[in-house]
Formats: sequence, structure tokens, C-alpha cells
Amino acid sequence: MKRLLMTLVILSLGTSAAFAQDVKREITRVTGDVYRFQNKFHVNMFVVTGEGVVVTDPINQEAARWLKAEIAKITDEPITHLIYSHSHGDHASGGTEYGDVPNVIAHRNAPEDIDLMEPTMRFDDKTSFTVGSKTFELTYLGPGHGNDLIATVVRPDDVAFVVDAVSAKRLFYRDFPGSNVDHWIEQVKKVNALDFDFLIGGHGPVGNKRDVAAGLVYLEELRASVLKGLKAGKSVDELKTSVTMAKYKDWGSYDQWRELNVQGMARHLKESGAVY
Repeated sequence: MKRLLMTLVILSLGTSAAFAQDVKREITRVTGDVYRFQNKFHVNMFVVTGEGVVVTDPINQEAARWLKAEIAKITDEPITHLIYSHSHGDHASGGTEYGDVPNVIAHRNAPEDIDLMEPTMRFDDKTSFTVGSKTFELTYLGPGHGNDLIATVVRPDDVAFVVDAVSAKRLFYRDFPGSNVDHWIEQVKKVNALDFDFLIGGHGPVGNKRDVAAGLVYLEELRASVLKGLKAGKSVDELKTSVTMAKYKDWGSYDQWRELNVQGMARHLKESGAVY
């Protein structure tokens, strides 16, 4: 029954434009109380709990202002909690537009303030809290893409909100800028170890637990292929041609980012000493 429900919800995303104002912004109900908000290429999540609304990454000022107004059309419950997935500006800007949120939550490594929003609660490894009928389980993913990235799982809906570490059927960001790719792989492993059904990513469509496992396989295959090529004496330009990752050609951003993924992996393997 749960698998059937998941399938029906994911299929409905293609046709559901509930609460949509234009093609650039829309809100979609993922489960009864958990909503996905898409602002151009960025996504966040908010949850109506019965005793307040829990929102995540504001994205930017304009997006947060628009979302706050739309939430008020769905429920008269106030926004009581703001969870930051991490502090990167393309997801974490504009939090002041949510108003005077009494509970602002971020990882211990997050800055003192995140675009003028000061966290009122920080944690190290794992924590959880309950608001109304929902429990929110927060897990630190370790270093990799940033050093303050967390995953949020909503119970009993079994919905995970994971930003940037992994997305459903989408290649990884460009050339893994500023990141240790082995650490990034460990982040994906931590997400894969969590218990959930639905995946709301910071980019891309709604997915599921299998999409995380597939993302991990992609990273491991990419690493192995690039490492093999480098050890065989191939140049990065040669690898960008030969490491096609063809079975992932239907994933998002394949045409734009495949060569960059190869380039970034090669750079990491050289810098980390995996190959000389």
C-alpha cells in the first residue's frame, strides 16, 4: 500500500499544479501535510503540523515572501520553526521574510547568523523535535558538500528533505566545486542509511530511497572509471570523451554536467593522492 501511494503521488506531480501562481513557482502536496515548494531550479519543504508550520530553506527573499503568503492561504497556523539544510546562499538567503520565527535550527558548524537569521538551536550529530502531529529527525551528513549540511526526515510521513548531497535522477553539481568527493560520497551513504520513503531534494523531482542508492552507485562508478583511466595514463580531456556514464543519459543535467563531473573527479583523485 505504501509503495502504491508513493507511485500515485509521484505520478501526480506531473499534472498537479495545485496552488501554482506561474510556471516558475509552485507548491505541490507530497503527503497529506508535507508540501514541496519549487522556485525555478530550487526546492524547499514545509509541513503543517496542527500546532504550527515548519519551513525549511527560504531560498531567497522573493521566494520566501511569496511562500509565506501562499502558506497563509493553506493554513492559519503560524510559522513556528525554520530548519536550514545548510548555509549556502542559493538556498539559505532571505529568511527574514518568514517573519519573527521563534525556532531557527541549524547545524553547529553553521555561521553565527545566516543572512541575518540567528539560529536559536544548534546540534552536532543528530537531534529530533516534535510539533503537533509531526516529528522531525535531523541528521548531520558530515563534510563534503559544505560542512554544515543536514538531512531532515518527517514522521510519520517518512519524507526526507535532502539538499545538494544527492537528487533524484540528476547528475551531481558541475565539477564538485570546493569539495572532497570522497567526503561527498560519504554524505550520500549517510542519506542512504536513513529510513524514509519519499525524497524531496533541493533540486529535481520528488524521488524515493532507491534514487539515493542509484546516486551512490553513480558516484562510485564515476570514481572507479576515472581512476582507472588516470592510472592508464589518459588525460582529463580524453576521459571527458571516454567516460560517458551512458546508462545515466536520461538523468537531469547529463548533457551539461557529465564532462564537468569527470573533470571534478579527476581533479579530486589527483589532489587526494589517489593517483600520481
